[in-house]
Amino acid sequence: MAVIRDTMPAFELFQPTSVDEALGLLDRYGADAWPMAGGLDSFDWFKDRIRRPAAVVDLGGIEDLRGVRGMPDGGLEIGAMTTLTGVVTHADVISRYPLLAVGAEAAASPQIRNQGTLGGNLIQDTRCWYYRDGWTCYRAGGNICYADTPTAMNREHCIFGASRCVAVNPSDSAPALIALDAKMVIRNQDGERVVDAEDFWIGPSIDIRRMTVLEPGDLLVAVRLPAAWADARPYYEKIRDRGVWDFPLVNVASAMKVSGTTIEDIRIAVNAVAPYPVRLTAVENILRGAEISEETAERAGSLAVRGAQSLAHNAYKVPMMKNLVKRAIRGVEV
Repeated sequence: MAVIRDTMPAFELFQPTSVDEALGLLDRYGADAWPMAGGLDSFDWFKDRIRRPAAVVDLGGIEDLRGVRGMPDGGLEIGAMTTLTGVVTHADVISRYPLLAVGAEAAASPQIRNQGTLGGNLIQDTRCWYYRDGWTCYRAGGNICYADTPTAMNREHCIFGASRCVAVNPSDSAPALIALDAKMVIRNQDGERVVDAEDFWIGPSIDIRRMTVLEPGDLLVAVRLPAAWADARPYYEKIRDRGVWDFPLVNVASAMKVSGTTIEDIRIAVNAVAPYPVRLTAVENILRGAEISEETAERAGSLAVRGAQSLAHNAYKVPMMKNLVKRAIRGVEV
């Protein structure tokens, strides 16, 4: 078990004022650089001395990474350093993409949302306490998953996607962005690339040391919301132990286009059940053209949890996820 300390290890602190300057620093220090957004997750790692970067690149002074902007196609672009409060209270987000507004508001308390950023909420590391307390698990470079042993405490861990590691993704805004078909804008010294939100997060079978496609030198600069899913009927629900300042046990987000009681199109995603947010493509396929009914919701919920494999203490997540998916189909708008 790691010894918890309050004193952070020494590092070089850089405070660039432009994206290009930040990218130059990330490129220079490579894997030894730590890009810092709001700092809420970063300072936990530093104070516990689990992470010891040589250079911390504070992104707080880069104005170009903040704000909500209209796009030529009618969608919105949100800078990665926009605070969660800035997302939650923006008029265009509230009116056209309420699913994201509700998802971002579900993250922690008002004080934390005032400091925490959209990018930070998306990129934060898993909250598995074995990993974060310094146990040498697979994700930390060891040869065991302490959460997947006979005596482990694994109530919050995954029921899908395990591959040595059973930790889950903790983001509240991630499933909302997948449901809205968001695009993640990533820059490095070689240029810019755009990745679909559903492909942004990766599982341990791809790389057990990372939770996203971001590699050393990469920087998430913005999130784009396409006009195609603006004004879709939203549903968002998060189950957690406490009303605020707690991570999801399971959360669900859906964007639905309806005609009367017929589902014309739908995108639905869940989180906190796998090492990455899960888009329920098979569920979407059976829902297109279906009538909104209890029977349809039951079919969707049953299909959503097909193949789930629970651990010793998290079997409750299976019926919880099933019921959240059912509620997303028959639920009311947020």
